[in-house]
Amino acid sequence: MVVLLGTALTLSAGAQQAVDVHTHIIIPEYMEVLRAHGAELEETFPLPAWDAERHIAFMDSAGIRTAVLTMPAPQPYYDNVEESAKCIRRVNEVSAKAKWQYPGRFKFCAALPLPDVDAAIREAVYALDTLGADGVKLATNSRGQYLGDEALDPLMEVLNERHAVIIIHPHRPTPYPEEIIATTPLAMYEYPAETTRAVVNMLSRNVLLRYPNLKVVVPHCGSFLPLALPRMKSILPAMVAQGYMQPIDWEGNLSRLYFDLAGSPTPEVLRSLLTITTPDHILYGSDYPYLPDAVLKANLQRLKQTLASDEELAGYAEMFLWGNAEELFK
Repeated sequence: MVVLLGTALTLSAGAQQAVDVHTHIIIPEYMEVLRAHGAELEETFPLPAWDAERHIAFMDSAGIRTAVLTMPAPQPYYDNVEESAKCIRRVNEVSAKAKWQYPGRFKFCAALPLPDVDAAIREAVYALDTLGADGVKLATNSRGQYLGDEALDPLMEVLNERHAVIIIHPHRPTPYPEEIIATTPLAMYEYPAETTRAVVNMLSRNVLLRYPNLKVVVPHCGSFLPLALPRMKSILPAMVAQGYMQPIDWEGNLSRLYFDLAGSPTPEVLRSLLTITTPDHILYGSDYPYLPDAVLKANLQRLKQTLASDEELAGYAEMFLWGNAEELFK
């Protein structure tokens, strides 16, 4: 009891130190491109409003010191590379401005105009080398081009040279089950499935082993990976023996994965996540501004209480809430 009380007091005293690695920047120019293509509801739910001052007000009230900004779904690509690149450049410029205008409050992982790999490489170099991006954000798929696709290897080489942090975020699967999505919006089921699908594709091609300087943040508590990976490991030998798959270096790949806690995890979810990663690879994430401020604040408080009330998890509280993120983005 003394240990748990001490942890709770530490969390309370250090409330302003939380680092949020899962937030989204949604600017007018991005929304204009979506409206021009009738794509405001492409992800089956409306995008919320965002501005820097409101975001900081939320952070102050929730006890969050720093937030990492990323562009949301959908990918603003509608068969026009120039339009997409212009839109994404503007998202990255506004993100960079927020980072420098509010020192210590924002970091950002730059968006890239995929599926055009050449344009994406140009933007990655500019964002990382000139704008001061802290990493890049990649969609699980960009108009059907999934992470792990061989076409993305040149981009991964550039990111590997720069020791980049990659934040993954789910987008609408391609192709997609239209009738099911009409009943159950993407965020309910398809987003975790889509995240798992993309990461499994990367693992199957040993992407993170071949580009070992990359550090990849998987959203939403690892999605279905704690369930999927044991099954993959049990089936892989037969697949390799029959020539359907290549061997996978599990440790080499998984050691480059990090996991954010967006989604209000229970103790059972946290323990499940710890079966596929180590405590130093778990990070706090809110998913601001997709839910009301009051809900997100309650989620953070619930996470703190969950950590403080569990003898095993209590020792990891500071790591999860800010320490691991500080180390990742140092």
